[in-house]
Amino acid sequence: MDQIVTLLGRPDCPADGVQDYCESLGRALKSRGVESVIVRVHWAHKGWRSALAELWRSSKEWRGRWVVLQYTALAWSSHGFPFGVLWAIAVLRLRGARCGVMYHEPRQQEGSGLIRGACQNWIIQTMYLHLDRAIFSEPLDTIGWIQKNNAKAAFIPIGANISSGGPTLACPDEGAVKTVAIFCLSHPPNVTLEVEDIASVARSALATGLRLRFVFIGRGTEEAEPQLRNAFRDIPAELSILGLVDTKEIGDLLARCDVMLCVRGTLSPRRGSAIAGVACGLPIVGYEGKDTGFPITEAGLELVPYRDRLALADALGHVLRDDRLREDLRLQSQRAHRLYFSWERIAERLVEELGDG
Repeated sequence: MDQIVTLLGRPDCPADGVQDYCESLGRALKSRGVESVIVRVHWAHKGWRSALAELWRSSKEWRGRWVVLQYTALAWSSHGFPFGVLWAIAVLRLRGARCGVMYHEPRQQEGSGLIRGACQNWIIQTMYLHLDRAIFSEPLDTIGWIQKNNAKAAFIPIGANISSGGPTLACPDEGAVKTVAIFCLSHPPNVTLEVEDIASVARSALATGLRLRFVFIGRGTEEAEPQLRNAFRDIPAELSILGLVDTKEIGDLLARCDVMLCVRGTLSPRRGSAIAGVACGLPIVGYEGKDTGFPITEAGLELVPYRDRLALADALGHVLRDDRLREDLRLQSQRAHRLYFSWERIAERLVEELGDG
């Protein structure tokens, strides 16, 4: 295998994590002697008829070649009814390509509603019937609709779409300001609960004598600035709200922090913001839930039950006050990144899965 085509739908704005994923994977594949070509189906700009005609022309030379379509519902539909992805797969099949899908979403999107959600689940499972390989970003035993021991399916973790900075050692000065990173916040209305969680945790941790700085980076943080400023108006902590930052800078920013705080739902192997923390060797404090599992559990984590703010504050304070624990967690995150989440390891796993197809 000397070339893989990665097929994308509509780009996400203002930042396209799926394209970042493909570009990072492509660089790692190149180091293994495999060329990765990104092709986008421009249905949102040109309409489905023209976009599929363009795909038909582009795929003329793809017979016998691996094409890995990148699936999220909104990449293939404006309103969350992604029937167009089935048409794209039909074109690939007619052209004789070896067809794979990277399921960035292996089930309906949260908040899709009854009809839209049922439609998405049907499309996801219908796609699967027509594939040569299906790659999932979470362990297969968490995906209830896949039959056990199905040779078509494989789990390959996602990596961090950043340039990972070199981990720095925490300052041993007990009275030094400790820096807490928050990477990405949700869209409304979920962001309100997340801001409340962060403020509550900050207030509790500061009451124990810690001096804190909170650094907010990434999607949703700039939009949430008014809420954050209001929530922290009587909390004596430093706030740095950076918003979207160039991916080349994010790694260095995170690596200078002492810990990452994750409140966007429960931690799972699909949580790209947490994996960025792992890539930078950070201890991670967050919520545990039914989706929390291998291999994210191999990283340096301190997890508590979902929405238990008191337990979350205790966990954060424990990590920040104990230099030895913090360093042990850093080493765990570094090891987990090397073994499971590095792009070199992800590329190796993808070549293994496609190579024997």
